[in-house]
Amino acid sequence: MRNARDRRPACLRVREGILSSLPTGRALGVPLLAAALLATPAPAAAQASELAAKAAFIPRFGRYVSWPGAAQPGPRQPYVLCVVGRDPFGRSLDRAAARQQIDGRGIVVQRFASLEGTQGCHIAYVRGATAPDTERMLLALRERPVLTVTDSRAGPPRGIIHFTVAAGRVRFFIDEAEASARGIAISSRLLALALGVRQRRP
Repeated sequence: MRNARDRRPACLRVREGILSSLPTGRALGVPLLAAALLATPAPAAAQASELAAKAAFIPRFGRYVSWPGAAQPGPRQPYVLCVVGRDPFGRSLDRAAARQQIDGRGIVVQRFASLEGTQGCHIAYVRGATAPDTERMLLALRERPVLTVTDSRAGPPRGIIHFTVAAGRVRFFIDEAEASARGIAISSRLLALALGVRQRRP
């Protein structure tokens, strides 16, 4: 007989294969979270599981990214992960960030209702109240060496990394060309996990 996890509906099967392929010293617990959520109504369980997977991904992306020297944190300073606009994650993102490091430095999460004060961001999850709001914020960040992350759930505007759900699993697209234009280098290991890549010019 299949166990409870095997019987999960497709909407609950987050991208565990991708998560496990990005190494870490501690287990993320996303499969256990998804299993625990089976006791809740299916739509709520699916949404919580999907958000948990995305929250786990975001700070891990930074481990496979290199920023230009001028954008590096100062001595003994952490990398800054910003949520700009609406925050669907709550404390789950803070917990995920606390488990990760980038080049031996910690990651702190900061939240901003608008772009004001975001000059120190290294990674920015951007989600406006509407798709045009998201597009406006992305355009304003375009001249900065910031790894922008967006979500198809919030509309079509895309950052450098753009979440989607395919076959019930959390996946993402990567715009390597845009990252390169900002002086950001993305590891081939992360590119290999993307659902699609807009490649930079040789």
